[in-house]
Formats: sequence, structure tokens, C-alpha cells
Amino acid sequence: MPNITFSSPIHKDKTVYAVAGSHTQTILKIAKENHIPIDFSCEDGECATCMVKITPLANHGTRTDPMASRLTDKELVVLREHKKINGEDIERMRVEDVSVTPWRLACQMILRDEDLLVEY
Repeated sequence: MPNITFSSPIHKDKTVYAVAGSHTQTILKIAKENHIPIDFSCEDGECATCMVKITPLANHGTRTDPMASRLTDKELVVLREHKKINGEDIERMRVEDVSVTPWRLACQMILRDEDLLVEY
């Protein structure tokens, strides 16, 4: 089970244990279940209100590269509109199957078995 540490400049950091592997648990859902006040509006990847910065942490002492789910098409559009990624970044992500941005939409990012720092 991964540890998710939620960090905000206006709220106390909170680390929660999350169930991984369901392929349905978004960062936003975990935050809501644990009373973590990440802003959100549409919950559908359209508005960018829930944009967060994700940093993978060493998982079980061995892994530091991100395992998180790929960016959704909605995330690609919204992050590009907000200048968090550009066309080159999108092409690189598709060709190399890597994430080139720490920015994600909490309503779209599906949790995997990795420890994360989520800044909101």
C-alpha cells in the first residue's frame, strides 16, 4: 500500500495509506475520503481546478521513477492550455512512454503502488 503525502503551504502536511491496484482510485478521491481540501470543480478533467504537482518518492527503498498512470487526453489538453506542457512534450510522452511533467489533474490521475508527494 502506497503512502500519499499531501502538502500545501496553507494546510498541515498529511500522509495517508492508500489502496493501490483498484485502477479506480484517483488522487482526488483519496483526498476527499481523507478530508484533504484539494480544490476541485468539475471532477471530469475539464477545468484544471484540481491541478496538483506530483513527485514520486522512493517506494519500498528501491524505486524513484514514476509508475503513475499515463496522462489522459483530457489532461493533455488542459495542461497544454495552462502552459504546463507543450506539443514537444506531448510527442515525447507518446513516443518514449514517459511523463515529462510533474503536473497532473487530481481527478484524472489513477493511483498505482508508489509513494507520492502531492502538492496542492
